[in-house]
Amino acid sequence: MPDVTVKQVDDMEAIFYGSFKRAGASLEVASFGMNVVDFPPDAGEGVYPDHDHADVGEEEVYLAWRGSGVLTIDGDQEITLDQDTIVRVGPETKRKVRSGPDGLRLIVLGGVPGEVYDRRERYRLGAPDPAEQPA
Repeated sequence: MPDVTVKQVDDMEAIFYGSFKRAGASLEVASFGMNVVDFPPDAGEGVYPDHDHADVGEEEVYLAWRGSGVLTIDGDQEITLDQDTIVRVGPETKRKVRSGPDGLRLIVLGGVPGEVYDRRERYRLGAPDPAEQPA
């Protein structure tokens, strides 16, 4: 039998009020991280916080599936996210995403260079939704 997994994005397990799909876990991807994030139109600063992955050494690749947005790097460099642009961000670089007027469906791929992929707990199927955890 072929080794294939097929899922509709809207049927994938979601966290953060349904906007963040655990795509890699839903598709049983074992070699890299993958999430699909849906942003409403003109989502402001607080929707996708400024962050880095220096603590785990993970680099990420951002691809706009539909809509558009802006990826802000280290607080001042802005890169347009659209269907013609793919961006890689290193582990220690701060990044933040804002959506454009039509919203944004973003694919985020991640992994640690030179290491076997180990899915972090928050991205595993069935893990608690971080948005529903006490601060």
